Amino acid sequence: MTVLEQPGAYRPTPPPAWQPRVDAAPLLPDAEPYRLLGTDAAADIDPALLTRLHRELVRGRRYNAQATALTRQGRLAVYPSSTGQEACQVAAGLVLREQDWLFPSYRDTLAAVVRGIDPVQVLTLLRGDWHSGYDPRDHRVAPLCTPLATQLPHAVGLAHAARLKGDDVVALALVGDGGTSEGDFHEALNFAAVWRAPVVFLIQNNGFAISVPLAKQTAAPSLAHKAVGYGMPGRLVDGNDAAAVHQVLGEAVRRARAGGGPTLVEAVTYRVDAHTNADDATRYRSDAEVEAWRAHDPIDLLEEAMRARGLLDDQAVRAAREAAERLAADLRTRMHQDPPLEPMDLFADVYAEKTGQLREQAELLRAELGAEEGER
Repeated sequence: MTVLEQPGAYRPTPPPAWQPRVDAAPLLPDAEPYRLLGTDAAADIDPALLTRLHRELVRGRRYNAQATALTRQGRLAVYPSSTGQEACQVAAGLVLREQDWLFPSYRDTLAAVVRGIDPVQVLTLLRGDWHSGYDPRDHRVAPLCTPLATQLPHAVGLAHAARLKGDDVVALALVGDGGTSEGDFHEALNFAAVWRAPVVFLIQNNGFAISVPLAKQTAAPSLAHKAVGYGMPGRLVDGNDAAAVHQVLGEAVRRARAGGGPTLVEAVTYRVDAHTNADDATRYRSDAEVEAWRAHDPIDLLEEAMRARGLLDDQAVRAAREAAERLAADLRTRMHQDPPLEPMDLFADVYAEKTGQLREQAELLRAELGAEEGER
């Protein structure tokens, strides 16, 4: 007699543990990236949304260019540009409610700016200043995350905790295609699906993990297909179609808010600039490839669609560019001002109660500063 044949023994309720918990078909992404601009459905897009998307895309392009220039001038230690993939950044920054949380990677500076953070504060971490440069609680934006994919489990934890507390909060976590090769990516998706956490994962598939092309990272039909293995829906969207990204993310956020659990969205886009200012992209990709993607530029796609509907003219384009130039000018002025530094801040906000070693180091620095002051 086996254990399960004994009277009163535990018996699994259907379906048995070895069978799939859900039908995989509804979770599978479409075969091709979802597009909205240039289709019949584009006529139903809210004109106010298109105008806002356009304004933020133009500002974002100029922001990327100015931040890159500041890096060359030595005002930033490094800058990972998102030129070419601004549609993903803008849609992510606009789709959330005030109480929701954004979990960005190091490349998602534009998403943080669109979310309402001071552009200078967003760049503070990249200029080598302390901490994140802004208060995450004030803006509901986690610190820009440099280690790949470590922000994803944090997003799941916050979303799960919010659900346990009964708070109406959704977390949106951004990651690049390279981050999907990290263990944190898999752990986050598994926990999110098991807990049905109100979190949305947005993969910005820009073609390369630094110099490693996607084909050398995964053999899956798409990164969105990975969602099925964890029991959540996968969506594939044209990452240069700002309206489509906003719609797909909006549906995923509403699903999460209603208790439907997580969604994995893959936005297919392209990193036009190099990985960072320290990277030579010509060593691993051709100019012809970059130019082919420039022909699918997110700003051009949106402007063409808006002009076709009579929602955009030369005057409106000029106004958007002038607003972007004002942003860039303000950024230049403020970033060329050296921030006041207090050396003793090194020891602030490290521990709730300073350790003995930290106190000793603080006293040594205080003594050195006092000696320098006495020599003046």
